[in-house]
Amino acid sequence: MQYAWSGYEKYAFGADELLPQSGSEFWRGRDWVRDNLSHAQTGFVSVFETTIRDLGGLLSAYDFSHDKVFLDKALELGSRLIKAFDGSDTGIPFGQVSLKDGISKNIPWAGGNALVAEFGTTQVENRYLSKMSGQPEFAQKHEHVFEILHEISPANGLFPIYVKNSFKGAPFEVQKLKNGGIRPAFTNNKVTFGAMGDSLYEYMLKIWLQGGKKEPMYREMYDKAIQGMHDSLLQKSTPSGLTYIADSNNGQLDHKMDHLVCFMGGSLALGAYTDPLGLDSERAQRDLKTGRALTYTCYQMYARMNTGISPEFVQFKDGQDFVIGRGAPHYLLRPEAFESFFILYHLTGDPVYREWGWECFQSIEKYCKTHIAYGELSNVMDTNGKPRNKMESFFWAETLKYLYLLQDPDTVIDLLHKHVFNTEAHPLRIFPVIDQEGGASTS
Repeated sequence: MQYAWSGYEKYAFGADELLPQSGSEFWRGRDWVRDNLSHAQTGFVSVFETTIRDLGGLLSAYDFSHDKVFLDKALELGSRLIKAFDGSDTGIPFGQVSLKDGISKNIPWAGGNALVAEFGTTQVENRYLSKMSGQPEFAQKHEHVFEILHEISPANGLFPIYVKNSFKGAPFEVQKLKNGGIRPAFTNNKVTFGAMGDSLYEYMLKIWLQGGKKEPMYREMYDKAIQGMHDSLLQKSTPSGLTYIADSNNGQLDHKMDHLVCFMGGSLALGAYTDPLGLDSERAQRDLKTGRALTYTCYQMYARMNTGISPEFVQFKDGQDFVIGRGAPHYLLRPEAFESFFILYHLTGDPVYREWGWECFQSIEKYCKTHIAYGELSNVMDTNGKPRNKMESFFWAETLKYLYLLQDPDTVIDLLHKHVFNTEAHPLRIFPVIDQEGGASTS
C-alpha cells in the first residue's frame, strides 16, 4: 500500500488516477486537502462515483481524525452534489451534476434513465454528513429515495436496473405515488447483482446497520431481496457445484457472473450475523452458507486463471463450470473478492480466507506491479503480459485496504459493533457509537 501511495504522491498528487507506467503521509494529504482541494471549477461528474469515492473518503478521514478540515470540505462537496435532485420531478436524482454551476442530467449512455445502483448507493454517506454537520437536508433527500423504492418494489424485492426519473414533457399521463408525487417507472427488465444493480442491495443492509438497527424498512427490503435472489437467481455449476448468482433478462437467466458480484459473499455473511432472527435461525444459516459458497466460487475465478487473477466476468457452462466471459479477459484491479475474504475472516475467524487473500495478493504483486505502482491487466491468461498504464483510486481505497485488513491482527475495525463500510471501503462509525462517544452536531 505504501508503495502504491508513494508512486501516486510523487507523480500524480491531487489527480484522480495515477498512470503507473509513466513515471508522516496522512498529514501531507490533510494539508493538500486544506490548501488545494476545490470543486468550484469542476464540471460534470458522476454523482454516484463522487459520493462514494470523494465524499466518502473525506467523511471517513474526518471520522478517524476528527480534523474539521475534512468535514468542511465534505460539506462543501455535499452541497454541490445535492443539486442532482434539482429538476427531477420524482425525487430520484439525476446521475450527473456539474459541481461548478449545479446543472444536472442523466448519464448519456443510459438512455435518459437513472441507475438503481447509483441513486441507491448514496445514503450512508449523506446520512453521516447530516449527522455530523447538523444539516438534515442531505439525509432527508437521500432517504426519500429509499422510501420511493420501498413503495415501487417488485414482489420479489429485485429491482430492474433502469428507472425513468423525470417525466417533464412526457406525452402521457404519469402514475402517482401514495403521497401524490410522480411515480418513477422501470424501463427495462434486467435484474443483476453485478454492474448497475449491485450496491443497491448492499446499502439496504448497511443503512439499517448504520442507524443502529432501528429502521426496519431497510432490513425488510434487504431480506425480501435476498429471498428473491435465492428463489430465482441462485445457481450451481457443473461438474463442481460452484454457487453463483445469475442475471435475469426479461425473465430469462443469463448464466454469467461479474467479479463485482463477489461483494455478495461478505454482505450475506454480515446480514446473517446481524439477522434479527438470530445467527442460529434457518434464514441466517442459509445466508451464511450461500455467502461462504459464493466466496469460494470467487476464489476459483482467481485460482483457475494462468496468472492467478480473476477476469472481469465469467460465463457458466454445463460440464465446464465457467469460462472467461466474451470480451472480458481483463482485470481492473477490482476489490470485491477481497472484500468478502475480509468480512468472512473478520466474522468467522476461518484462516482459509487469509490464505486465499495472500495467494491472490502474490499474483497481483507478480503480474500487476510496475516501477511506480500497479496497473490493470489486459488478459489474465497471459503470463507474459505487461500491466496497462491505468490504476483507479479504488485500488488503494478498497483492494489494498481489504487485503491489508485481512492480514492485520490488531485492526480497530469492528463490523458488528462499531463500523459500517461504504461501498468504496471507507469506514464510518455507526450512529449509536457516535452518540455514545460524541462528535455529532447538536445544531
